[in-house]
Amino acid sequence: MSFTLLCGRFELDLGRPFVMGIVNATPDSFSSVPADSAAPGGGLDPDAVIAHARLLLAQGADILDIGGESTRPGAQPVDADEEWRRVAPVLEAMRDCGVPLSVDTFKPEIMRKALDAGADMINDIFGFRQPGAVEAVAGSKCGLCVMHMQGEPRTMQQSPSYGDVAAEVRQFLRERVRALCEAGVSGRRIVLDPGFGFGKTAAHNYELLGRLDQVVFDELPVLLGLSRKSMIGAVTGRAAGERLAGSLAAALAGVERGARILRVHDVAETCDALKVWDAVKNNGATV
Repeated sequence: MSFTLLCGRFELDLGRPFVMGIVNATPDSFSSVPADSAAPGGGLDPDAVIAHARLLLAQGADILDIGGESTRPGAQPVDADEEWRRVAPVLEAMRDCGVPLSVDTFKPEIMRKALDAGADMINDIFGFRQPGAVEAVAGSKCGLCVMHMQGEPRTMQQSPSYGDVAAEVRQFLRERVRALCEAGVSGRRIVLDPGFGFGKTAAHNYELLGRLDQVVFDELPVLLGLSRKSMIGAVTGRAAGERLAGSLAAALAGVERGARILRVHDVAETCDALKVWDAVKNNGATV
């Protein structure tokens, strides 16, 4: 299935799966930036983060997703000034790198600043539910990643509960897409994210991945963020830094079920896995 995503300065033909490289500018996320790269006052040294972004680009990333606030379970909030201090230098340095730049934020003020600074996509874990979020992005040309989350990062994993996880995630995403479209947003700008690990048990996550075709609607593309998450550890028993093999297996399972964008820490390895998957799918025609 092909879909052209309008994404700021770019039009992305999602006829093949895209790899979105994770660029964390915060020390309390899963990150491949060296742990000794902390900057005074918090965050990570911008030069180290920029170097990591360039490495992911060289490894084959189709999109870079820059984040200045951790959203992992139990994460503590970061104020807007600090978040922008972390994100701005990376966004500026990578502005002309040749691939779309996404900013991972749920704060409308950061969305506006990021778009003014040249961001091509806003990736919002709250699904543009914060007051002013829809208004911040509606008049732009940026791509929008709409994610499902039950609860909020500090408490979302305490007692997640669903009657039918796939149906409820689908309904939530439908409502958020409707709100965006009513504000004048073209559906060609929208990507869906089921929100693996955000207010879901491991069993919920695997059921959701297995039933991914029941979550999508209107042929909107799906982005999957599975890389190194606790759902991988729940099956393998491995710590976050040892979950590469499990993450690749989950990513390919998602692609087989229609996912178009994979948000990952390990770009080179994911690109290799996709090349092999594509060669098998096309009976060797791409070799």
